[in-house]
Amino acid sequence: MKNMKHAVFALILLGALPVTSCKASLDSDTAKVSYGLGMQFANDMKNRGFEIDIKAFVQAVEDVYKGQKSRIADEEIRAAFQKVSEGMMQKQIAKAAENLKTGEEYLTKNKAKDGVKVTASGLQYKVVKEGAGASPRPTDMVKVHYRGTLIDGTEFDSSYKRNQPAEFRLNQVIPGWTEGLQLMKVGSKYELTIPAKLGYGEQGNQRIPGNSVLNFEVELLEIKK
Repeated sequence: MKNMKHAVFALILLGALPVTSCKASLDSDTAKVSYGLGMQFANDMKNRGFEIDIKAFVQAVEDVYKGQKSRIADEEIRAAFQKVSEGMMQKQIAKAAENLKTGEEYLTKNKAKDGVKVTASGLQYKVVKEGAGASPRPTDMVKVHYRGTLIDGTEFDSSYKRNQPAEFRLNQVIPGWTEGLQLMKVGSKYELTIPAKLGYGEQGNQRIPGNSVLNFEVELLEIKK
């Protein structure tokens, strides 16, 4: 398993090699796989807020494949990792604090809008279209179409764009979804505004910053048997 991880990481690094030229040839399968893995790695680092010096990154790959020794001592690399990680953590903490304040302000304004209802937990919802089917229970498997955005309008996920509805059990998603979907009947479309405590909390995830209020457009298509 350890060797496999190393092999996969090596392939990911190879995906960064085309940046050394103005335009890379992407015709071969090896080039396509390398490019795809490079995209995955770069997107992951970008979503984590990790800045990369592309030239230094590619230099390391070239050195490894040419059999050259590291240009930087391991101790120096570890110290740099530690310093950068601490800096990223401080930025995330500051961003989460900012999101908490702006999120509370947003929720206060949003609940005053026409048609918006608020549950005891703080979940806000608006009925766009009311269906006539059954409502799911917490343990039910459901099929939905949805679009999720941050309060600044940034889209972080969409089953519509994938042209593929999502299927999941209600007790295996964030609390805001578990509660919100139970309010809906099959055929309904709701707008859910989910406080951070009912979403991804203080930590967030790779696409969602900590303490983020989330907006969802959700269509309940089916309760799976």
